[in-house]
Amino acid sequence: MADSKQLRSWGKQVIDIEKSALENLYQYVDSDAFTAVCDLILECKGKVIVMGMGKSGHIGNKIAATLASTGTPAVFVHPGEASHGDLGVLSDNDVVIAISNSGESSEILTLFPVIKRLGLPLISMTGKPKSTMAVNAQVHLCIGLPEEACPLGLAPTSSTTATLVIGDALAVALLQARGFTADDFALSHPGGSLGRKLLLKVEDVMHKGDQLPLVSKDMIITEALYEISRKSLGMAAVIDDENKLLGIFTDGDLRRVIDAKVDLASATISEVMTANCITVHENILAAEALKIMEQKNINGLIVVDDAQCPVGALNMLDMVKSGVI
Repeated sequence: MADSKQLRSWGKQVIDIEKSALENLYQYVDSDAFTAVCDLILECKGKVIVMGMGKSGHIGNKIAATLASTGTPAVFVHPGEASHGDLGVLSDNDVVIAISNSGESSEILTLFPVIKRLGLPLISMTGKPKSTMAVNAQVHLCIGLPEEACPLGLAPTSSTTATLVIGDALAVALLQARGFTADDFALSHPGGSLGRKLLLKVEDVMHKGDQLPLVSKDMIITEALYEISRKSLGMAAVIDDENKLLGIFTDGDLRRVIDAKVDLASATISEVMTANCITVHENILAAEALKIMEQKNINGLIVVDDAQCPVGALNMLDMVKSGVI
């Protein structure tokens, strides 16, 4: 049985081989074929259909998912199922990417005549430039490598890593060519934490209306505490007679007031509030508000309008509940 030193050595050897394999990919990205593939996909009015068998299928599935999430409509179709009806997903304006390291996948080659009859642009990604798939595709993007990381030369290792990286290279190149933005990305990820961070604005998270803790500048501290307790945000916005924000009073301020032995039953809130407090507007991203809170080491924010009147409030717990954190 191998010892720990030997196991680590084998693991590092795989990394070294695959790292070398990735450096070998520059020549393929620097080729006319890479730009030709990008042009075909950018001109595509339909979707990109990605196909692959076995390990190439797993990689193809991921490539299709990456394309779809970065502005290029794409789906993965299993070649075996395609021969039994799933090929019906093809439409007149689609582009097909067929992946096979050997370039001789019988399940995929069976579909070539149908794809060509439909007149769809056909892109092959193989490690063999003279393979049947390479020769019969409109564009062949080579992914050939010197060796697999598997010492037997049998298990797809370096080849699948290389294919995945070329797929990422295509997706990101297309993303930038389309001018795809973070907002566009968020629209295709509304359910995940990334989407929440990129889509949620302060107005979606803040407490407003009757939930907003407001106290007059002349209010006695004990009365203000009732408002803070009732709204359960650990703070209150202090306003003047015209409803403009003068400052904020928080649980932290209360602790300092108690330590200073201030008479809570006689002092007004304006005497002990934090003036010129940090505020935000409701139309900024909640993630931006979170960053401000983290940078300023504060747990809450008052949201104001253009007239500096309070319209909302939020705290760190709101960020947690909304999934921004």
